[in-house]
Amino acid sequence: MHQLLQKNNPIALTALAGMGGIGKTELALQYAISQLDLGHYPGGLCWLRVKGQELSAQIIEFARTKLALALPDRFDEDQQVSYIWGHWPTGKVLIIFDDVMDLETIQPYLPPSDPRYKVLITTRQDLGLSVHSLSITELSDTSALSLLRTLVGDERIDPQLDDAQALCRWVGNLPLGLELVGRYLARKTDWSLQKLIERLESKRLEAKALTTPASGMTAQFGVAAALELSWVELSEAEQELACFLGMFAVAPIPWTLVESCLSEQDPDDLEDTRDEGLIARNLLKRVDQGTYQLHQIVQEYFRIQLNQRPDQGESLQANYCRGMVVAAQEIDDSPTIDVITQMSASIPHLEELINQWIDSLNDDDLIWPYVGISRFYEGQGNYGLSLPWRQKCLEQTRQRLGSEHPNVATSLNNLAGLYNKQGRYSEAGLLFVQALEMSQKLLGSEHPNVASSLNNLAGLYDNQGRYSEAEPLYVQALEMSQKLLGSEHPDIATCLNNLAFLYDNQGRYSEAEPLYVQALEMRRKLLGSEHLDVATSLNNLAGLYNKQGRYSEAEPLYVQALEMRQKLLGSEHPDVARSLNNLAGLYNKQGRYSEAGLLFVQALKMRQKFLGREHPDVAQSLNNLAGLYNKQGRYSEAEPLYVQALEMRQKFLGREHPDVAQSLSNLAGLYNKQGRYSEAEPLYVQALKMRQKLLGREHPDVALSLNNLALLYKKQGRYEEAIPYLRQALRIVEVVLGPEHSSTLVVRKNLESLL
Repeated sequence: MHQLLQKNNPIALTALAGMGGIGKTELALQYAISQLDLGHYPGGLCWLRVKGQELSAQIIEFARTKLALALPDRFDEDQQVSYIWGHWPTGKVLIIFDDVMDLETIQPYLPPSDPRYKVLITTRQDLGLSVHSLSITELSDTSALSLLRTLVGDERIDPQLDDAQALCRWVGNLPLGLELVGRYLARKTDWSLQKLIERLESKRLEAKALTTPASGMTAQFGVAAALELSWVELSEAEQELACFLGMFAVAPIPWTLVESCLSEQDPDDLEDTRDEGLIARNLLKRVDQGTYQLHQIVQEYFRIQLNQRPDQGESLQANYCRGMVVAAQEIDDSPTIDVITQMSASIPHLEELINQWIDSLNDDDLIWPYVGISRFYEGQGNYGLSLPWRQKCLEQTRQRLGSEHPNVATSLNNLAGLYNKQGRYSEAGLLFVQALEMSQKLLGSEHPNVASSLNNLAGLYDNQGRYSEAEPLYVQALEMSQKLLGSEHPDIATCLNNLAFLYDNQGRYSEAEPLYVQALEMRRKLLGSEHLDVATSLNNLAGLYNKQGRYSEAEPLYVQALEMRQKLLGSEHPDVARSLNNLAGLYNKQGRYSEAGLLFVQALKMRQKFLGREHPDVAQSLNNLAGLYNKQGRYSEAEPLYVQALEMRQKFLGREHPDVAQSLSNLAGLYNKQGRYSEAEPLYVQALKMRQKLLGREHPDVALSLNNLALLYKKQGRYEEAIPYLRQALRIVEVVLGPEHSSTLVVRKNLESLL
């Protein structure tokens, strides 16, 4: 401020600008006192109060009493003011005009164009480009706490440090608010800071601690009264916009969001109202391109004004709710990183809608704020942050709509879907069944929501290895969707993909492949070549080729899916981890161990970060990394990972699941290599029986178990037991995988060697 005042202009007009209570007058006063002590203005310092007092009279009184000037009696007041400026003592002079509303008010009383006159203005207004303006903002957290310490004393602050910081946050680090509550606490020596916070929470800006200035304060008003000075100068349209903005959270507000809510108003008029009314009076702050924010005390004051306008408030709340619902609906099921970035600024305001204005939301739109927020976090793989919003949505819809309503069914389905992603299968299953039964009862047996519920429940069964239960549900969902939505629709592609994935898991590769291809082509046609669903189709088809030993066809699809997911979701996401894991698995099969190892480790760390240290996908990564170490002969590193994966899978998937069988088989293979045959055999037998039970007797994984057990018997010289197992394994792989598949060649070679 001092540097601005020293600019060698004919007259240096410098304004301290900011909202009421920000400390403009106090700062000007402290500057004046410091300059008086330093002697920087030997010509004098003159303080003039603009609001409610006659400026000419103040200047004349100052000249007579402080400068001892004898003024000609024949002059009127304006002539006397001119005379005073012309006969002011030599040396630099500081003139302070406190609380200026506009330059026109003080223009006639400004000193002449002489560099020795420095004029400092305090104002709640934007006075334009002709004035050097220094914008005053709220204090930093450190400075706010320091001010509170000065007023209350360290001996009370230190034992209640958390409450002291909370008190600073409550008043938004506003200097006036801090001084008011600080001086109030100084008088209330028996009060704890928590008691004052509770009183503020109860009475808000009407609390005595914020309404009554103590003696010795520069400020003459409480917080609300200070803001009232600016409020009364706003036009009706400006006040209406202020009330509307008061509904938003204390966070940056994208102006496009405001325009969406107030779509019936002319955007240019809305901008003028904002700029000429609220920003010009420092009631609203521009924080970035197209982004604005209210101070929390200003927001609180605007809400008070909103409550005093019940009719207008109801209309504004309806507009706010409508715009927020539109924003929530723009976040789809699988938001890309671009959508996440674009919508991140809307999330605090959607949360504010839920916390403050949910009763103003109509029944049909009730779920949307919850859905939007949960999708926002879930889309980033932040399932822990998404979960409470899914839970709150179910609770709120039940409370408002009753125990049976389509939106309650949707809420059950959404929460179940998140549990499914978290590996909480038993909880997910209960909710999926409940959602399906409710949808069938309320919407009829054939409805898109019913088809979606069937598909979701089938997906859960698929994850649990309950393939015989999953298949009829997938088929039913597909047929219903085709009937209701036509032959080409994104939901049809999803049904085809899911059914193919089931066939894939069952080793029914010839049935899976055409469905995968059909789903991929449909998704590309309907959704474009770069879409998360397209990446899923590419990944799944690559997985099928990988199982069939068609590595040269699988790799480019895996790479394409990985690059697409990284582009659309960012470099870290559970789906990106899945792609890394799958590509690593392919490299591992090809003997490209160094490449596989890097990707396996990267996928494991990413999964642990997003999914926690215990999750089926984490178990998969541990198992795969152990498999790599096993192939490299790093048995001591592989064994604990195999054991950890097995225990985790048994915990999450139950003691009978294809993945549990895989872990048993892998651990047995490690023991086999180490010559620990007595430990390996029972695990191999257990894995074989589990696979035959869960996958059927004609599955490639059953053939793998037969082959492994036969090789163990061969090492032990138990040839008569080994031969029928190898013959059975060869028959399965020749039928399912074909005579030239790499697995078929291996089994055939093993049998020939044994014979």
